[in-house]
Amino acid sequence: MATEALVRQLMERVEGNPDASTVAVLRELMNDSTIESSSPPLSIAQAAKLLNTSVYTLRYYEREGLVHPDRDAKGYRVYSAFALRRLVFLSRMRVSGMTMSDLKRYISLVEQGDATIGQRRQLMLEQRRRIQAQINELSLALEVTNYKIESYHAALPSTVTPA
Repeated sequence: MATEALVRQLMERVEGNPDASTVAVLRELMNDSTIESSSPPLSIAQAAKLLNTSVYTLRYYEREGLVHPDRDAKGYRVYSAFALRRLVFLSRMRVSGMTMSDLKRYISLVEQGDATIGQRRQLMLEQRRRIQAQINELSLALEVTNYKIESYHAALPSTVTPA
């Protein structure tokens, strides 16, 4: 499936719980062997809209060396399927709390080639540990919130009127 369609599907599902089909879309996006070379590149405005981010964020990622968009004949940035997929990765890692320093380190390792796979794997293992800790903390926060909602509901006077 074309990268743009995959990104669109993923972004439409971002608010819900990730089901098996969402995970499948994400895995296809992260798999470099599925990148199609025939897709027309997107302008920075189109890429930002598709990814639900700002053009400023995309420019920032470029300035930081995280993504390298091509330029069209007029010198405007254009985002290939490869660049879009990298932006999906970057956005998911930022949502998960990965620091810019760690992202720069990771992308630098990616750009050095296969000799760095072990180091990249280690970075991802560390990130997974941090994400799981966040999930655990958020689960406890959700439980506290649910408890408070239930206790407030119980404390409210009944306003049910007979039918």
